[in-house]
Amino acid sequence: MRSRFPSMLTLGVITASLAACQTPQQAVQSKENLLAAAGFTLQPANSPKRIAAMNKLPPNKFVQQTSDGTVVYVYADPAGCQCVYFGNQTAWSNYRAAVFAKQLADEQQMTAMMNQDAFDFGPWGPVFW
Repeated sequence: MRSRFPSMLTLGVITASLAACQTPQQAVQSKENLLAAAGFTLQPANSPKRIAAMNKLPPNKFVQQTSDGTVVYVYADPAGCQCVYFGNQTAWSNYRAAVFAKQLADEQQMTAMMNQDAFDFGPWGPVFW
């Protein structure tokens, strides 16, 4: 049986290459769109206290916090929107599902592109490895 490793490796390389084609600004915009669509709330860092609080968070990373016994997911974006996104468990679940769906769609697109240029083994008959 033919190994699927080379084709999976190729798919990974192509996916990584296309992801690298995205500018940092496009990547930030894409993430911000996913956060907003998932139900996260954007709060601008528009005061010295908010800026100081935002700067205590790791940039562009999710942090899970508890506020009044409720889990809150916090995402600071100091370079992009100079804001902090806040979301509850539902927003977090929606975001993770959207990221998974986007990755799946990207992989399906890459597979379709790879299959579009598939080699025709027909003239050689069955190929045995």
